[in-house]
Amino acid sequence: MGRTRIVVAGVGVLAVIAYAALLAVQELVLDPLAAVPGTPLATIYAHLDGQGFDVRSDVVGVVVIASIGVVLAIVVAVVTLWRRVEAHFVAAWFLGILAAGAVPAFAAGFQLGMDVADGYGIGGEDHTIWAGVLYVTSVIALVAIPVLLVVGERRRARHATSATLVA
Repeated sequence: MGRTRIVVAGVGVLAVIAYAALLAVQELVLDPLAAVPGTPLATIYAHLDGQGFDVRSDVVGVVVIASIGVVLAIVVAVVTLWRRVEAHFVAAWFLGILAAGAVPAFAAGFQLGMDVADGYGIGGEDHTIWAGVLYVTSVIALVAIPVLLVVGERRRARHATSATLVA
C-alpha cells in the first residue's frame, strides 16, 4: 500500500503541474494569439505596453496564480505521504485541487485577457478551446471525488472484513 500512495502522490503532483502549465500557456500565449490572429505575440505585448497596459504585471499575476496550485500539490503530497494517508484519500486531495483549478483558471483570464480585449477592441471571452479543456478537467475531477471515495472505502471495508475472517 505504501508504494501505491507514492505513485498516486507523484501522479497527482504531475497532473496539477500539467494543469497549471496549460493554464499559463493558455492565458499568456494561446489566447492572445487567437484573439489577434496573424499578429506575433511580441507585437501584441508591445502594442499593449504602448497603450499603457502593464503586461509584466499581467504575466507575473498569471504565473503566480498557476504556481499556487503546484505549491499546494507539493504540500499535499508531502503531508499525505508523511501522515501515511490511504491512497484513495491522497487521490481525492489531488482531484480536489484539480476541481478547484477552475476558479483560478477563470481569474487568470482577467489578467492579460482583459488588456488584450481593451487594447484591440475585441471581446474578453476565451478565444481558444484550451480554456474549456481546463474547465472540463475540473468538472471531471469534481465528479470523480465522491466516486473515488465510495469505491475506496468499500474496498477498504472489504479488506478489513476479509482480514477479520481470516484471523
